Amino acid sequence: MPILSRLHSGVAGRQAPLLAATGASRTAFAQSMDHLIDLGLIERNPGYGHPLRPEFRLTQLGRAVAVIANKIEDVSAEDDQPLLRRSWTLPILTSLHTPSHFSDIKRNLPTITDRALSQSLKSMEARSWVCRRVDGAARPPKPVYCAVNTGGLISQVTAPEVNFT
Repeated sequence: MPILSRLHSGVAGRQAPLLAATGASRTAFAQSMDHLIDLGLIERNPGYGHPLRPEFRLTQLGRAVAVIANKIEDVSAEDDQPLLRRSWTLPILTSLHTPSHFSDIKRNLPTITDRALSQSLKSMEARSWVCRRVDGAARPPKPVYCAVNTGGLISQVTAPEVNFT
């Protein structure tokens, strides 16, 4: 996400400025770039330079995703990055654009395991990104989760852009 956000905000697509802007290690940066290329979000600029100093640019799909990544970067702080880097944080927050039961979140994210969902919700609750309250009117009582604070802001940014159906 930081790479896409930096490319969107105008950081040069060369490896050195991106590496410096993201603060990632060389290995993590290279893996991230390969993954972004595999996803079709960035591509090597075919008209530029040296193979040891490649330049990258956003694809059409990458430009759309980079706008969202930039908005997420705008509403989050530097110390939020470790939680944002976890696999399920953004999909869960996107699913929580309205208060939801555990089973509703799971239905929106069919490949997530119960354990991964539970751990992700707990880590976001510890960070005060997710609020858990118990719906006492339901029998048996069921917890209801909603995105709050920074989690709520991120959910507002991502939810209009992502459709789970």
